[in-house]
Amino acid sequence: MPKQNNIPTVPLKAFIKHSLEILQNPLPFHLQNFEKLGDIFRLKIGLTNSVFFSRNAALAEYVLQKNQKNYKKSKIQTQDLAKYVGTGLLTAEGEHWRTQRRLIQPAFHKKQLNKLTESINNAISEEYSKITPHTVVNVFPVFNDLAFQTVVKSLFSSAVDQNSINRLQYITEAAQRMMVKELRQPYLGWWFTASGKIKKHIDLTIEARQILKTIVNERKSSGKRADDLLDMLLDAKYDDGSAMQEAQLLDEILILFTAGHETTANALTFTCQLLAQHPEWQDKIFDEVTSNKNQGDDLMTTLSASKLCKAVIEESMRLYPPAYFIDRVNIEADTFDGMHFEPDSNLLFSVYEIHRHPELWEQPNAFLPQRFLDGSQKFSSQYFPFGAGPRKCIGNNFAMFEMIVAINQLVSKFKIYPHFKTIGITPLITLKPKNANLRFEER
Repeated sequence: MPKQNNIPTVPLKAFIKHSLEILQNPLPFHLQNFEKLGDIFRLKIGLTNSVFFSRNAALAEYVLQKNQKNYKKSKIQTQDLAKYVGTGLLTAEGEHWRTQRRLIQPAFHKKQLNKLTESINNAISEEYSKITPHTVVNVFPVFNDLAFQTVVKSLFSSAVDQNSINRLQYITEAAQRMMVKELRQPYLGWWFTASGKIKKHIDLTIEARQILKTIVNERKSSGKRADDLLDMLLDAKYDDGSAMQEAQLLDEILILFTAGHETTANALTFTCQLLAQHPEWQDKIFDEVTSNKNQGDDLMTTLSASKLCKAVIEESMRLYPPAYFIDRVNIEADTFDGMHFEPDSNLLFSVYEIHRHPELWEQPNAFLPQRFLDGSQKFSSQYFPFGAGPRKCIGNNFAMFEMIVAINQLVSKFKIYPHFKTIGITPLITLKPKNANLRFEER
């Protein structure tokens, strides 16, 4: 049987030595190993545990798409994250995942999403009305609220009180912070359990589920339709004609909150920082919006007419992918390009490094939206902002539409100026911005 000895190993002592740095930001440590050892290395994270870190785009495409049936998500998502958000599309595996995907997919069809365009537009406009011109603003909280409100109004129309929204947002973000501690400090797992920290956050999740349960029951008892995502989920039927059980419905809604707001907020923040650094692209988007004013605002028209804006967002997600790593575990032994992986090997793909690989991208660290003007499909084997294969993000069209509308509206209202030296990052479960201080001047 082939051996794994052709894949370099980073010893446990190196992981322990750099553990505090890794806790703050693991990317420099990974980059150092990639540059020293090549596009894949094995990192020992315990006496018996190890992870294969890879920036090999061909291997990522093989695992995520070509041989995806032999790979499942890791314990990080199927157990660690699932204990906070339940077992839905993001965390489910096997037949349960396939059943849920078939059930929910129609709700994210472009024709269905067209029903939500007014809610999305209104949520974005409302948040932008809170921006004070001529002052320096940390824009991440603005986009975080915007993205959360967009998810809320797309899911529930406007039938949710602000206190419930605030509480759901707090719980969603608190659970993510706890997850980061568990992932970055696995050697403290005993303490997180013994101290009650994990129980505290699971109790918060139970509270969130109760809030959502109340909202769902109020909708059911009202007898009224809003044609929002909640109605679409309530209407969804399995092959036998049955609807989702309440617990499963709450799982899916929790996951939409978790996956649907922070990644979008991150991407919008990084995009605005890049636009502030490159004002010529603000002008190009403004001219594009002006020329497209009479073309309608349905989803398909907006997506097809906003080529420059879309290219800017795609380039932003190349440089700063919100989902900056993808993990998989192989079910059976597998071999790719001379590399052999025993069953149950943990593979972690650095999307951040794949998107900046010097052999894959011309001027990999430069902001060049024009590279995407012919469409992101030409980079499909090396560009994974929404993942790839059957488990590609179900909400990718929703997210792109929301981001295009958000950037178009913002650039139409304001000119954006930077108040930071360099774009900083905070890698948590998602890649978050660090110092997004901007000044907005009315056009």
